[in-house]
Amino acid sequence: MTFPPQTTHRIAVFRALQLGDMLCCVPALRALRHAYPEAEITLLGLPWARSFRERFSAYLDDFVHFPGYEGLPEQAIDPAKWEQFRHAMHENPFDLILQMQGNGSIVNEMLESLGAGPVAGFHSEGNYRDPGRFLEYPTGISEIERHLRLMEHLGIPAIGTHLEYPVTEAEAARFHAQNPMLEEGHYVCVHPGSRGAWRQWPPSHFACLADECAGMNYQVVVTGTAGEADVTRQVIEAMDYPAIDLTGRTGPGEIAQLIRESALLISNCTGVSHIAAATGTPSIVISMDGEPERWGPLNKALHKTINWNTCQDFDVVLNSMLMLLEERHVYAG
Repeated sequence: MTFPPQTTHRIAVFRALQLGDMLCCVPALRALRHAYPEAEITLLGLPWARSFRERFSAYLDDFVHFPGYEGLPEQAIDPAKWEQFRHAMHENPFDLILQMQGNGSIVNEMLESLGAGPVAGFHSEGNYRDPGRFLEYPTGISEIERHLRLMEHLGIPAIGTHLEYPVTEAEAARFHAQNPMLEEGHYVCVHPGSRGAWRQWPPSHFACLADECAGMNYQVVVTGTAGEADVTRQVIEAMDYPAIDLTGRTGPGEIAQLIRESALLISNCTGVSHIAAATGTPSIVISMDGEPERWGPLNKALHKTINWNTCQDFDVVLNSMLMLLEERHVYAG
């Protein structure tokens, strides 16, 4: 192991990204915890990720809010908060800082400038580092496998590629209390939103798939965040059949329970598609960003990812959905 457990007691993981990105690194976090069972592992992330740390407390012990940095688009830069962050990191150093954000073109130098401990992670042309601690950023593979390759490079064996999404008993009970009309396996979940309109399949297409499901006697549930109310409304208005609108009415645990008990998820390639991968719910995933091999679920039998940039054929999507529902029906017997 590049960093022996006997001398590696405090580890920081830098990954200041959104939910889907974070879920894809869970197998690497699992491997990390297994290799360092006694270490204190801290996530350096965006403000929302404090709840992610709590949900994945089996792998993460603490959370530090990363306040943003020039060139990183996820949040606005606050110079005062950056100085506070830099000072706190310098005063409380780590035995290892894992750079799990990207190819290292910006963040490697940033993390090294903190003077908070040795950095390891990804590097690429123009910012190469010590090859003993850094792996050339792999392209053309799954985000899950990319981070497991980094673990392997550092001598940390993988503990499976499967995703996870723990739901508390309280969250599951709340979901059931708020949605007594939903019977497990008798509804499909349609999630037409995603971060950035350019990543969203047309609402009319979602509506057509939803109507197909409704015609097969599945209840249709349309979901999304409160900020996605416009696109979910468009889907519901375009449908011939009625749908249950849960837009803005499901917390992070409740949406996972909703997907877990659903017969099928239909969504863009976004956070909920990774939740479906974690819960083992069959899914139709529309990839609009041109990177289906990076973000699509690994189980190609259970999850059908359609690259809309190269195959703009609605019938391909429809037939994939019908095949998944038929397989589920046969399996349910």
